[in-house]
Amino acid sequence: MVVKIEVFTSPSCPYCPMAVQLVEDVKKDMPNDIEVEKIDIMVDQEKAREYGLMAVPAVALNGVVRFVGAPGKEELLEAIKEEMAGKKA
Repeated sequence: MVVKIEVFTSPSCPYCPMAVQLVEDVKKDMPNDIEVEKIDIMVDQEKAREYGLMAVPAVALNGVVRFVGAPGKEELLEAIKEEMAGKKA
């Protein structure tokens, strides 16, 4: 079961590069378990509206926003594990 991670960013956001780097680091640890999509809300405003986002960075797992602001690595790993466990059950 692959968990899809969407990272919502904007070019002017000072915290977004940190969130993207975190997700990339986690992908290196779990290359077969996660799929990453980076979404610039200035380019894909419709997607940001669909998710009801008011701030970036935001991280969605399988279509559900789980974090607004950059999560810690452990928080993100835990959320991915929960997502994988929940989908297998």
